[in-house]
Amino acid sequence: MPILEVQNIHKRFGRTEVLKGIDFSLEQGQVLSIIGSSGSGKTTLLRCITQLEQADRGRIIVSGRTVFDAGEALTLTKEEKRQRQLTFGMVFQSFHLFPQYNVLENVTLATRLHARELPDFSARKAEILSEIDREARELIASVGLSEKLKNYPCELSGGQQQRVAIARALAMKPQILCFDEPTSALDPELTGEVLSVIKSLANRHMTMIIVTHEMRFAREVSDQVLFMDGGHIRARGTPEEIFLHPEDPRLRDFLGSFQDRGL
Repeated sequence: MPILEVQNIHKRFGRTEVLKGIDFSLEQGQVLSIIGSSGSGKTTLLRCITQLEQADRGRIIVSGRTVFDAGEALTLTKEEKRQRQLTFGMVFQSFHLFPQYNVLENVTLATRLHARELPDFSARKAEILSEIDREARELIASVGLSEKLKNYPCELSGGQQQRVAIARALAMKPQILCFDEPTSALDPELTGEVLSVIKSLANRHMTMIIVTHEMRFAREVSDQVLFMDGGHIRARGTPEEIFLHPEDPRLRDFLGSFQDRGL
C-alpha cells in the first residue's frame, strides 16, 4: 500500500484554474521531486497536500486513511484539521524562525505546545519536557548545528537557519516531509549544506516531497520525478527516464534551459 495517494486534486483561484486533476502515489521511504517552470502549479500542489490550501476537488490518503476529502472539508473542526495536518512536515522557501527564540527554543516550541494537550501532561510534565529537549538536541545535531543551540536566528547564516527549520519540522515526527524550494532564498555557496542534510534524510529513508529547481539534486536524490506544466503532470518517471530519456516535448524544452548549468 502506498504511504500517500493524491487523487484528482483541483484548485482554482478566482477564474484561474491552477491544478487540473493531479494524481500520483508515493511509497514509504521514497523521495519525490516535483519540477517545472514557475507558475506551473508546483507550490500550490504542495500546499494542497499539506492542507495549507484547501483543494476544490479530490482526496488525499495517507497510510490508507483519508486525511483530506473536498466533500467533507467544510465539516471538519479546527482540531480535526490540525491533527490531519500533523501527518505532514513543511519546510518553506523562507525560514520562518521566531527571532526572539534561540535554536533550541525554535525547534521545541511546537512540540512543547502540542505536549500540553496530552492527558497525562500535568503528572509527567518534567519527564515529557525533558524528552522533548533530548530529541530536539539530537535533531539539531543531525543537521550539524550542535554548537548553535543557544544562538538566535540573527546570528545564523541563511543555510544554518534553513537547517534549523528542517530540524523543527522533523521534531513533530511527520510521516511525510515536504520542501518548497528549500534553497531558493540562499546564496549559491550555502545551498550545498542544506541539500546535504536533505540527502542524509533520503539515506535514512525519510519519505519526502521536494519542489525544486535544483535539477542535478533532483536527479541524484529522487526515486520519482514529476514534471508539471500548466496545472497538469506532463511527465512522471524515474530520474533516468525524466532526465536522460525525456519523451515529452515540453519536458525536453524545460530541461534544455538547464543544460548550460551542467545537468
